[in-house]
This record gives sequence, structure tokens and C-alpha cells, in this order.
Amino acid sequence: MTIVDLGPQARIVARLAESVTDEQRSAPTPCPEYAVRQLLGHIHMLSVAFRDAARKDLGSTIDTSPDAFVPDIAPGWRADLPKALDELADAWRDPAAWTGMTRAGGVDLPGEVAGAVVADELVIHGWDLARATGRPYAPDPAALDAVHGFLLAAAADPDRGGGIFGPVVPVPPEAPLLDRAVGLSGRDPGWRP
Repeated sequence: MTIVDLGPQARIVARLAESVTDEQRSAPTPCPEYAVRQLLGHIHMLSVAFRDAARKDLGSTIDTSPDAFVPDIAPGWRADLPKALDELADAWRDPAAWTGMTRAGGVDLPGEVAGAVVADELVIHGWDLARATGRPYAPDPAALDAVHGFLLAAAADPDRGGGIFGPVVPVPPEAPLLDRAVGLSGRDPGWRP
């Protein structure tokens, strides 16, 4: 994967989060185990973890598996989440973040792979959040292109057993690129709350 500026996609996710109303925080999302509030908590947690992974700051934030617990938003999340997303994007602007080894979610991985994973998280969870809250969604084109290639390679890997988030959902080859990426991630592009 080539280096992608995550700033535009991080800003898109921050704007989506900013538009979440208090009433929408308990709404369902395409992630069956998460309501909107848990999805926002997950996005915050992954932003901090992957920021530290980019910096090669191998402390406690990078050792927690995303499956260890269901996250939730914390008091102050409306200010904290955009800040974490900005810091994430800034950390991944350093070319050194994309090289060598790092750690995220308790897993050691090459910087290039970690960068691809966080781009995927931002694009796909941005779609999750937009769908759950009824907002329009147009991801950053460069991030979407990179994520589609990453998901296509992951889906073809027999050791992974399909999509990163679940079995691949078949999508027609002529479907928009976002729908194809969403299907490769294990989600139904037609999902509605």
C-alpha cells in the first residue's frame, strides 16, 4: 500500500461524529455489537492506538485487543474524538510511520500494514456511522482506493477466510467502489437501521 494522507478521511469521520445527536447515540449500526455510542468509542480508541502505533510509542494503548471489550463514549467525547482523529492523521503523515515494525491491538505488524488497517478502519467505520445516523457519506477518494485494494487482497487470502470484519458480501462488479469495499469488509452495502 502506498502512503495515504489520512487527514481528509479523518476530517470526514470527525464531521460525521460531530453531527450525531444525543438521541442517535443508542441507534443500531452495521456493526451488530455496537450502537452508535459504542462505535464512537471504538473510533476514539482506535485513533489513539493507531496514533501511538504510527509514533512507535509502544505503551499500553497499543496492547488492547479491539475484541477485549465493547467500548463506549466517555464524557467529553465531542472534544476528545476530533482531537484524537487529528493527532492520528498527523502521526501517519510521518513517512517513518509506514516503515519498520509497530504494534496495534496487541498484534505486531509492519508499519505499512498498520497504515492500511487504520485507513480501512476510518473508511469503513465512517460508512457505518453515516448509515447509522442517516448522513450522506463520500469518503476521501485516495483513502477509498487504498482501502479497496487492501480489502481485495485480504479477501483473497485463504488464511483470513474472507473479509476482515466478516464473510465477504457479494456485490456486483459494476457497483460503486464504496459499495464494493463495504461488501469486501463483510457488510451489506444496502444496510439500513
